[in-house]
Amino acid sequence: MSNSLLSHRPLGKTGLLVSPLCIGGAPLGDMPETFNYSAPEENALATVRATFASSINFLDTAAAYGDGESERRIGKVIKENGGLPEGFVLATKADRCLKTGDFSGEQIKRSIEGSLERLGLDRLQYVYIHDPEHTTFENVMGPGGPLEVLKSFKDQGVIEHIGMSGGPIDMLIQYVETGEFSAVETHNRYTLLNRSADPLLDVANRLGVAVINAAPYNSGMLAKGPDAYSRYAYSEAPPLIIERARAYAEICQQYNVPLAAAALQFSMRDPRVTSTVVGMTKPERVTQTLELASFPIPSELWTAIEAVGFDTEDPEANRFK
Repeated sequence: MSNSLLSHRPLGKTGLLVSPLCIGGAPLGDMPETFNYSAPEENALATVRATFASSINFLDTAAAYGDGESERRIGKVIKENGGLPEGFVLATKADRCLKTGDFSGEQIKRSIEGSLERLGLDRLQYVYIHDPEHTTFENVMGPGGPLEVLKSFKDQGVIEHIGMSGGPIDMLIQYVETGEFSAVETHNRYTLLNRSADPLLDVANRLGVAVINAAPYNSGMLAKGPDAYSRYAYSEAPPLIIERARAYAEICQQYNVPLAAAALQFSMRDPRVTSTVVGMTKPERVTQTLELASFPIPSELWTAIEAVGFDTEDPEANRFK
């Protein structure tokens, strides 16, 4: 991947410029039940410091990550840094109450107030509505609902931009088509293994909505290899998926390319994707990820990988039925 592909890109029509790599803050919140590993605070703080010192200018978190722990830790580093670095873009997400499932406008207001406090900021550059698969379209878009509350924060200058972040692709397309959101974030659905987000990328691209693509490693399998880490979209991987991942790994070996470099660049090389979100909890991962992003990959490798095939079904479909 050439260095020109590592230069900053417009975040839709917001006027913000972001690096094509974004650090994912979910594992910074210490969520072992999701990721199967823990993240001590010192590691998390060092990772945020390394991000601020790097060429990556984009960090993605959420109110719900580790019940606010991700934001609290990021807030500590923002404070010691005397604010966000010049030109840095921090995105967070307004969340339902994880205890009661409350997804009301009032809950979204509490979520934003909590984020401001934990991050130690008086305004938020970018806020997504998070995981609306846990409520209805009518609730999100209706009077007094989550979107209306965020728009009123925007009118007050507390929030600069509003996006949508979630799982099911048909649902995300429905939100993108309203024209209310400047970016859409998808996860685990546009990777070497799974292309179910392809229609979303097309719609967003047509409407000038930025696509933020998270979890390019399908929650770790494509970074560590299927034999070392056989989880897919945060649960145990089906046999066919493991088989495909092994086939990709063998192709990468033939071309002396790390599997993680191919998985990362698959997302980064797609012109429809503005930025690719990679979760990390160790400071050295920042440099390693930048190296993977610029690792030379021959075009023959992509042809060989396409021939193996991929999944077009939503990897988490059963979770939301």
